[in-house]
Amino acid sequence: MSNKSLAILGIIAAVMIILAAVLSGVSSGPRKGSGGPAYLVQGLDPTSVGKIVVGTGADEVTLQRRGKAYFVVNKDNYPADVKEINELFKKCLDIKTTGSAHTSNAANHEDLEVTEDKARSVVKFLSTEPNSPMLAGVALGKSLEAGQGTYVRLLPGDSVYVTLESPWIRDGATDYIDQDLITLKLEDVNSVAVRVDGREYTLKQDEGDNVVLENNIPPGKKLKTGDAKSVLKALTDLRFDDVSRSVGGLAFNDQYVCRLNDSTVYTLSIAQKDEKTYAVCKADFTGQRPTKEKKLESEEELKKKEALLLADDKAQQFAARHEGWIYEIADWKAKNLTKKLSDLLEEEEKPKDPNEVKAPEGKTTEAKDPNAVKPIDAKPAEPGDPNALKLDKPAEPEPSDPNTPKAVDPNSAKP
Repeated sequence: MSNKSLAILGIIAAVMIILAAVLSGVSSGPRKGSGGPAYLVQGLDPTSVGKIVVGTGADEVTLQRRGKAYFVVNKDNYPADVKEINELFKKCLDIKTTGSAHTSNAANHEDLEVTEDKARSVVKFLSTEPNSPMLAGVALGKSLEAGQGTYVRLLPGDSVYVTLESPWIRDGATDYIDQDLITLKLEDVNSVAVRVDGREYTLKQDEGDNVVLENNIPPGKKLKTGDAKSVLKALTDLRFDDVSRSVGGLAFNDQYVCRLNDSTVYTLSIAQKDEKTYAVCKADFTGQRPTKEKKLESEEELKKKEALLLADDKAQQFAARHEGWIYEIADWKAKNLTKKLSDLLEEEEKPKDPNEVKAPEGKTTEAKDPNAVKPIDAKPAEPGDPNALKLDKPAEPEPSDPNTPKAVDPNSAKP
């Protein structure tokens, strides 16, 4: 046998040893940690999972896999967030137990709160096969009275273990959705146009990053710069609370249009119903898509072309992703999308009168009458003081007229 053949046989033997080690790690037996703890879920291959069910009953969330992506069935098959799906796998596969089972008696399940109706969290990984058999699952029960552990049952089966740490499983449908709708940088925003109740206004940024209202401002009014800037940057971090394919009774009469410096235009058509705000979104690239030139181009020209190409691709991807979806926007965010022009204006401060005398705090200023008589401080006169105030004597009664009849007192006695 040649040296080449021996080398090939050696490589095959080494591969067989490695393969045996890998298979032993995904066997049905527990994977022991260095100090005795064991991983709860053994040998689960994520590529063999076709569906994940979180929770039970009316609160059950179903994550269906199609191709390499997952979709949230409860939300009209809205695309699931890849990061959250990976995190769910990680949390379940990283559950470590003390090693041996605490109990395998199903009669103890209810007391340990590891039944599906009492468990704090239930996760099931189902196969891609037609009948979707369960590959593995966990039911997290109550915590130990002393210590950090939690009772957990391995599904399917009756064995209950004690975890070293208690993982927190997210169990809401929107927990598995990326709720970031639009995220922009304020410096990339060129202008926004808002139409509310049939009236439209436009806000822009000048070179000094000041907000400017392009509409005519009525006399005696001025722009509330703080509120105007909040409207201008409404899409810098826009999230949604919920999403659906259809919501009855909506009229998308209002509109928010944001134009970027790279010729991208985001348009949100907005409706309000039952004190909630809904929006449908689209994006368009309004510039001209660059073409490849035969002539030699500078690095700066190539960067500009690349930026425009990326903007066009991003707008197309956004439009395809969000087409047909209706998003519910939180009130505190929606108010900046639907703010009326009248809410952006305030009374202009009147110029101060330079002749106005400012009164000290706690006192009032009264106008002084130059003809007013100055009050006299009447002090007791000192004897021999020539400047002493002389008081008028009381007027003496005038002598009575002897011809004037005297009043008769009816009670007086007759002579």
